[in-house]
Amino acid sequence: MLAGLTLGTSIAEAAGILTIGRREDSTTFDPIASAQNVDNWVYSNVFDVLVRVDKTGTKLEPGIAESWTVSDDGLTYTFKLRDAKFSDGSPVTAEDAAFSLLRIRDAETSLWSSSYTIVDTAVATDPKTLTVTLKEPSVPFLASLALPNVSVLPKAAIEADAEGFASAPIGSGAFAVKEWIRGDRVILEKNPNYWEADKVSLDGVEWISVPDDNTRMLNVQAGELDAAIFVPFSRVATLKEDKNLKVTLDPSTREDALLINHEKGKLGDKAVRQALDMAIDKQAIVDAVTFGIGEVANSYVPKGALYYNAANPSRPYDPAKAKEMLAAAGASDLTLDYNVKAGDEVDEQIAVLLQQQLQQAGVTVTINKVDPSSQWDMFVAGDFDVSVGYWTNDVLDPDQKTTFVLGHDTNLNYMTRYKNDDVKALVAEARTEADPVKREAMYVKLQETAKEDVNWIDLYYSPYINVTRSNIDGFYQNPLGRFWLEDVVKN
Repeated sequence: MLAGLTLGTSIAEAAGILTIGRREDSTTFDPIASAQNVDNWVYSNVFDVLVRVDKTGTKLEPGIAESWTVSDDGLTYTFKLRDAKFSDGSPVTAEDAAFSLLRIRDAETSLWSSSYTIVDTAVATDPKTLTVTLKEPSVPFLASLALPNVSVLPKAAIEADAEGFASAPIGSGAFAVKEWIRGDRVILEKNPNYWEADKVSLDGVEWISVPDDNTRMLNVQAGELDAAIFVPFSRVATLKEDKNLKVTLDPSTREDALLINHEKGKLGDKAVRQALDMAIDKQAIVDAVTFGIGEVANSYVPKGALYYNAANPSRPYDPAKAKEMLAAAGASDLTLDYNVKAGDEVDEQIAVLLQQQLQQAGVTVTINKVDPSSQWDMFVAGDFDVSVGYWTNDVLDPDQKTTFVLGHDTNLNYMTRYKNDDVKALVAEARTEADPVKREAMYVKLQETAKEDVNWIDLYYSPYINVTRSNIDGFYQNPLGRFWLEDVVKN
């Protein structure tokens, strides 16, 4: 049984309450202070953004802003806000929108500041009109406003108690946070003040932390959960045979990669990182771990995304050559501490395979199983040599991920500590290049350079794999990871 369930009852029996099992617990409800999917996927239904990505994950549509105009010089954006309210009944104003945009740009706690330094001013010209002026034209600016971390937040509530807000937030999304039981679950209830409340069928949603993959699947099979995300590849075929379940493989922008801490000893040497890349058989990982569901990744830009370079060069699998390169770099006795999320079946399988493969190149790998909820803090602290992480795009434009993993000042380039000033400059230049042909050439160059420098080691792309009970309709995750829970029906 799940922690917190009363003997003889199941949360899943509650009418209109959707229970979802996930690995990790939330970390914070202050959107600017997180860069994790475990948070962003909940933010999307608790908060709302000015401009959002549609259900297909292919185009922008109005959010809190029902319309907008752009000046001829591309510098001034004027947004007209719809008549919306926060969950406490207070109106969503242009002042709230201006405050939220400037806060993600300026706050010391913001992990996303580099993506919004393009903003010069953000002013509420009247209660429902927001005027944003940019320092220079920016092609991805509108797309960047769909990021869950730049959601429109209530200025008064954050100025009164920002720390308290991070635990008990007020939003304007489809659901409101009723309670956060840390380490256990986030309890959401339908927000009657949501501007599209009439389309929401559910009375509430509970995101329940069940770190162990096997336990989470058993909970769904037993009816103790309505749904579970992060279905292990190895369980897909068996779960599909259960007539009481629905298994979905939704197209995604997910990439799994081996993160490398460039500040740890010999890992700061590009030749060493190149040798590690050459010592890893990615196809073997896809075959053994993903059961053929995944596909070898050749770029940090996900396949099918804007400016993805299908011809991006990849190093051949050659452990003998890798061993020679390590010796030439003075790293023939290289040892690595590899952090793995305990209970994550796929993570643990990859770790064992990589340990075996790298051993053929003379590298000793020590596998350390860590609490999934603590892994992010270890990334931030630099308490790792290598560790698998994954990324899903949150916006349509490649600027977001590119900035975050290659050209960021404040987030340590997705915790890898990768540094290349030329790359950082090109990331900034690509953001403002209006000519799509020239801009695409810049992103091709960025993908090639990232591969040359081995900012991390690309492993594989894969779909989102989720499972629900058969009485759940409309459980869907778009390519950018957003769950459209406002469309879910529990029969």
